[in-house]
Amino acid sequence: MKKILISALCSSILFLSCQKKEETTQPKEPEKPSQTQTSQPSTSPTSQTQPPTSDIGIGPIKKVEISTSIDKEMVKKGEEIFKMKCSMCHKIDENYVGPALRGVTLAMKPEWIMNMILNPVEMTQKDPVAKALYETYLTQMTPQNLTEQEARAVLEYLRSIDQQSK
Repeated sequence: MKKILISALCSSILFLSCQKKEETTQPKEPEKPSQTQTSQPSTSPTSQTQPPTSDIGIGPIKKVEISTSIDKEMVKKGEEIFKMKCSMCHKIDENYVGPALRGVTLAMKPEWIMNMILNPVEMTQKDPVAKALYETYLTQMTPQNLTEQEARAVLEYLRSIDQQSK
């Protein structure tokens, strides 16, 4: 009987001593997160590279003056540019390589559209809407080297389509 009590006592002491070791090791665990916290500043520049969300996008266009009426000459020029440079990937009424463009001027600000035309790579890297489009279509919009006036003409062409749709 004494042997059973002694072995039970020894087992209890051994069990308790093991629990104390776990308790003494637990304070060391918070050190690990602090070590990772010290390494976080090296990764934080990637989070700092993300610009704040903007409804005008990222690029050279900060403000576009838009008239309520459509400039027909600009529409004609924009349509020519669109057919030459954009229509291989974009259709007006169907998703193709890129999204269908009917309604884009109703959904997005003119500045955002022009920045997407002029600065597509940076837009798909940093602008949340452009990033989502890139993730959906899995194709990087190729820079077409348009001038701001040419991009504005394409915008006017898209505006004319959306105005007809109203």
